[in-house]
Amino acid sequence: MARLAERRALITGGASGIGAATAHLFCREGAAVLLVDRDAAALERTAAALREHHPDARVECFAADVADADAAPRAAELAMQAWGGLDVLVCNAAMRNYSPLSQARPEEWQAMVNVNLVGTANYCRAALPALRAAGRGSVVIVSSCYAVTGRAGMGIYDATKAGLLAMTRTLAFEEAPHGVRVNAVCPGSTLTEFHVGRAQARGKPVEELRRERSDTSLLRRWAEPEEIAWPIVWLASDEASFMTGTHLMVDGGLSVM
Repeated sequence: MARLAERRALITGGASGIGAATAHLFCREGAAVLLVDRDAAALERTAAALREHHPDARVECFAADVADADAAPRAAELAMQAWGGLDVLVCNAAMRNYSPLSQARPEEWQAMVNVNLVGTANYCRAALPALRAAGRGSVVIVSSCYAVTGRAGMGIYDATKAGLLAMTRTLAFEEAPHGVRVNAVCPGSTLTEFHVGRAQARGKPVEELRRERSDTSLLRRWAEPEEIAWPIVWLASDEASFMTGTHLMVDGGLSVM
């Protein structure tokens, strides 16, 4: 039996990376998926790949920036129109910033908070009525292993990801009476199109990029996006029916090094 048979899911940041890998596994496990991303062209490419690999997949796309609070209710309404309900919300969309905290400008902070924290809140607020009505709703928030451990160079990003863990705990308290579970995953270094593109723009071969992270986990390698997507599938499924208010470290052991 497919883990997510008859489930209806909305995935933000669904056009690439962890979001796209999650969409593939959700389709494989029987779910209908609505992908939200600000990159409309990438959305269409991912949707086409989903339909090619999963001929029976039910796939919808909605191009929007998660920081746009007005767009979130329209995305939830699209799910309602397409499938009559919503069972799973995966909040994966995020942006990055590489300014040291000593130099970060207020507008940099605001941009990160608008996407990583407020963007997540926008979609939780929009989706919760449908998740409550489903009777077994599940929210999975994608945080980061650096929400719980330190490093230099990405302080704004890490602060927002730590905020997502607080949001996860509070939302789990608030939604438990409504039958909605809320959990988070904390990925470690994951080799996505973003990292590959950034390296290629600097003239760095992918194999050199792969070797760079040999010391950032006990497993001495990057994660593949699918390795983060599988725990998301599990948290969304009934197999995790007694899990709420917690976070899973999917970081190859980085957080204990």
